[in-house]
Amino acid sequence: MAGQRRPQRRKQPRAGSFRCAGCKADVSMDAPGTAHRNHCPQCLTSLHLDRRVPGDRDAGCGGRMEAIGVTVKGAGEWMLIHECRRCGGLAVNRIAGDDNALTLMRLAMRPLSGSRLSL
Repeated sequence: MAGQRRPQRRKQPRAGSFRCAGCKADVSMDAPGTAHRNHCPQCLTSLHLDRRVPGDRDAGCGGRMEAIGVTVKGAGEWMLIHECRRCGGLAVNRIAGDDNALTLMRLAMRPLSGSRLSL
């Protein structure tokens, strides 16, 4: 037995939460300002699970969605633009009231050059 390593136990997220695919934080499913939490409030990473309607879980991809920009709806509501790293799909999602403000501002200030959304 000397020299053998014990397998690490993976801590399971609490019921009503999920483990972020980006920063590995435990994220509560409750999100102020939206009915469907679909991204980590710290790093803004999501998973490609929904196809057309938030919460439909119809996408077969399951890839990691990286926040690549923000846009603003007509009433001034900020929306995250996510790009799937597996299939390249784009999605627009509502921000939540507990999203990290500094991370959002950094994303909003990032130039769009070099991304699929460049002008």
